[in-house]
Amino acid sequence: MVDARWFVPDWPAPTRVRALFTTRGSSPADGASPAPYQYFNLGDHVGDAADAVAANRALLAQALGAARPVFLHQVHGTGVCALSPDLADGTTADAAFSTRSDVACTVMVADCLPVLLTTASGSAVAAAHAGWRGLASGVLQATLEQFRPAGQAGRAQPAIDNEANQGADPIIAWLGPCIGPRAFEVGAEVREAFLAQDAGADPAFAPHTPGKFLADLPALARRVLLTNGVTAVYGNDGSDAWCTVARPDRYFSFRRDQSALGGTGRMAACIWIDEVGAPSA
Repeated sequence: MVDARWFVPDWPAPTRVRALFTTRGSSPADGASPAPYQYFNLGDHVGDAADAVAANRALLAQALGAARPVFLHQVHGTGVCALSPDLADGTTADAAFSTRSDVACTVMVADCLPVLLTTASGSAVAAAHAGWRGLASGVLQATLEQFRPAGQAGRAQPAIDNEANQGADPIIAWLGPCIGPRAFEVGAEVREAFLAQDAGADPAFAPHTPGKFLADLPALARRVLLTNGVTAVYGNDGSDAWCTVARPDRYFSFRRDQSALGGTGRMAACIWIDEVGAPSA
């Protein structure tokens, strides 16, 4: 049963591909976690009780049906793992790739940007954890690399060139909720990390206070996807409705709550191939 408060992406994914994004919950009936993780925290590394996290993860697994959500140990890097039925939770990576129907690519976030990817045919899916560090280091490029035909990985050209992505099986992307461009204050070093690779990224940084900028994380991700041939991008448009900081009623936010409340939970973005049909709503 998919919780009515969770996101089901509105995008033209093939019918065999399912995706969702969880939210924090609005009452104890929504999950097992106490404050400040109320109520549907899925992170086992944030100070929440282990039995509460296990109960919440079990509810998510039930919603996914036959596909087991595989939880990664995320380190803000560029590692991508190919999922298999025997892959244990806690594998160190910041993205997952799958061509199977018995596992779900899953990333956890609480301000960072979740990016879900699928081929138009539904033959392969992926999920990436794209905070600014991972995005600047190339986590999306590394994830797109997995979609290349066998034997082409590791070449110097972009992961998916524009001509290939406009072919018979293009890649489609969905950006989930994250810290928005009116809340994401960063230092000059963050801006410089992006501009060193792409001078065209400058419009994504608005001057704010001396030495500080407001960064548009979804815009930066869209630019990376576009330059790597992914032109069909849906979801987060940078408005407050998608901002984890601006919506404490719906989203966990590390930046908003970690210091103020002493902790915060994690939401999950999942994508999987469903050979049977969609889970019941």
